[in-house]
Amino acid sequence: MTRLERLWTVDDVSDYLGVPVTTLYQWRSKGYGPVGRRIGRYVRYRPDDVRSWVESLETEVA
Repeated sequence: MTRLERLWTVDDVSDYLGVPVTTLYQWRSKGYGPVGRRIGRYVRYRPDDVRSWVESLETEVA
């Protein structure tokens, strides 16, 4: 993470991935998706973690 790069909100990650916020919460409860961190009552994501998660996905489409 670069200096002063802010953490992403659930809405930010939803926009970046193009999935609904509810999907992110479902993934989180199932242990899937990018790593999020609880900061107080909020969930925040490091942008590099989200990008790394995307890169780790298989490129094959069924």
